Amino acid sequence: MEDSQKIALVRQEPWLAQYEPQIQRRFDRYQEAIRGIDDFIGNILEYASVHNFYGIHFEAWRKGWVYREWAPAANQLNFFGDFNNWNRSSHPMKKSGRGDWEIFLPYDQYKDSFIHGSKVKVHVIAENGALDRIPAYIRRVIQDENTHDVAGQLWFAKDFKWTDASFTTKNSLKQPLIYECHVGMSQEKLGVGTYQEFEELTLPRIKAAGYNTIQLMAVMEHPYYGSFGYHVSNFFAPTSRFGTPEELKSLVNKAHEMGIAVVMDIVHSHAIKNVNEGLNEFDGSEHQYFHPGDKGYHEAWDSKVFDYAKREVQQFLLSNIRYWLEEFHFDGFRFDGVTSIMYSHHGLFMDFDSVDLYFDKNVDEDAVLYLQLANTLMHRINPQSISIAEDMSGMPGLARPIADGGLGFDFRMAMGVPDFWIKTLKHKQDEEWDMFELWHQLTNRPQAERSIGYAESHDQALVGDQTLAFRLMKEDMYFSMSLLQQNLIVDRGIALHKLIRLITLTLGGEGYLNFIGNEFGHPDWVDFPREGNNWSHQYARRQWSLVDDPLLRYGQLDAWDKAIIKLANDYLLLASAPAEQLHLDPDKKILAYQRGGLIFVFSFHPTESFFGLPVHVKEAGEYRHLLNSDEKQFSGFERLDRKVNYFTDEHQCIKLYVPNRTVLVLEMK
Repeated sequence: MEDSQKIALVRQEPWLAQYEPQIQRRFDRYQEAIRGIDDFIGNILEYASVHNFYGIHFEAWRKGWVYREWAPAANQLNFFGDFNNWNRSSHPMKKSGRGDWEIFLPYDQYKDSFIHGSKVKVHVIAENGALDRIPAYIRRVIQDENTHDVAGQLWFAKDFKWTDASFTTKNSLKQPLIYECHVGMSQEKLGVGTYQEFEELTLPRIKAAGYNTIQLMAVMEHPYYGSFGYHVSNFFAPTSRFGTPEELKSLVNKAHEMGIAVVMDIVHSHAIKNVNEGLNEFDGSEHQYFHPGDKGYHEAWDSKVFDYAKREVQQFLLSNIRYWLEEFHFDGFRFDGVTSIMYSHHGLFMDFDSVDLYFDKNVDEDAVLYLQLANTLMHRINPQSISIAEDMSGMPGLARPIADGGLGFDFRMAMGVPDFWIKTLKHKQDEEWDMFELWHQLTNRPQAERSIGYAESHDQALVGDQTLAFRLMKEDMYFSMSLLQQNLIVDRGIALHKLIRLITLTLGGEGYLNFIGNEFGHPDWVDFPREGNNWSHQYARRQWSLVDDPLLRYGQLDAWDKAIIKLANDYLLLASAPAEQLHLDPDKKILAYQRGGLIFVFSFHPTESFFGLPVHVKEAGEYRHLLNSDEKQFSGFERLDRKVNYFTDEHQCIKLYVPNRTVLVLEMK
């Protein structure tokens, strides 16, 4: 085949040439699926609208409520709740030929009992017995504080008045600066934070910090708080433990008023295996929403795996995407567990050290197709929506247009970067840090695919792992963060914390992510209330009082984060071309590069400072001192004079004083 006829991904990435048939098949299956959807129902928007058919809806033309459920293998469904005094047999549903069940409740007869706030369930009689279940498309689920019984709740609140019509995600799409956060643990109190508290207390902090995007975790209803939102039970219900749907809408609306995009962490990679709360065995079979047998069980996550080939499952998940975008005005999604979705082995115990692994029999082609359809739908609903893939495998084309042979994501998480920092801090002394390896690990990514770089996320903050701050300072950070005392361990930790975050921000991708509180070195891990900690909220919160205390060094780390985020905003650093290396000295631990018109000079040397260090630059002229990590306001030692400008010599070099464990940022005057 002539080069001009090859699919773009192969044409631009010649190393994939031998896999062109698989990549072409990927694209052909997508085109075939779109044609099939168009023939079946008209277009993908209609295909993704079953949430407006199933579930509970008021139909004005019929003057009453209708409840529909897809449960093909069930023998009988009976609707019950507060409206019929919890009678499991008085309201049987009728089954259609395609496995849908339906019941109609006339308004005149039920207007006083089928009301806002009342509770409902569905009694399903099937092969697995007679069980009380939560309707699959329910919009709100609550748990009784005393009995812990879970039920669906009717939610007939008045339409929310949005004021965000003029909001645009163009800044976030250009260079997403993401603040990853969890509403429940976002407050300092020993308890669960609310949507309202997040809007009033946390959003202003995020705005002041300069981030243009927030990534909300644990939004979809999950019965176990300690799952961090990853064992989803009710896909169309925003978790009620944080407040009402209107309060979530208000949070999103307020963020938009502040110019901040809101991306939701969406979990379509698996579902909770619980029968009482979730989808598992809803109609009595194990293969309604999920694969049957071992294929439908995720051993590592103790959860169920969707059958992405099934039309009804595709429609369920795609409608879920449409629902969150339209009903709550989310600006996009960070898709959790994309590696698990794409491969039948879920990426478990895999190093992905061969290109063959991206195209072998373990790739779930139906799951890959689902991801392509999900991205198509998102961008059809809102061309400015943001889709981010959490994939550790490195699947080629993941964040490339579908027409190029890709999967259509806008960004991919650079998951190798935090792993690199963990390995470096765990296994290498400061003197052993390899500048060549550092440059390679932070810049080695597909140039045609945009990545979100990050030094740490929620994964590194959870119990069982450690934040960067704790790895660097250990228990000393509990006792020696006062401005009134010196501590060599803390001095080292703060210096490296600043360097790691700036070099990751400027080298690690075309976007950047920080987990709530890590910007100021939050001292504690994240551990949700559980039996093992006596159901304590001690470590499921953020101690903002630490960063607000003028006598502690946490505030100085926070000031540094504000400064580097401002730098990224002012110079559109992450929207700029990849960095160009200017200088690398493995012995002196010096690394210098240029990006976005700025010069970055890092010294990772643990002890030595260097005078008259020559750094060759691209343009001759005068360079001014823009920022350095050794300033006192950033918990530094004030060894550099910001008033000093630097002139190139006859070799087009600038000669610098570079203190140990410091970064200088320069720009041409």
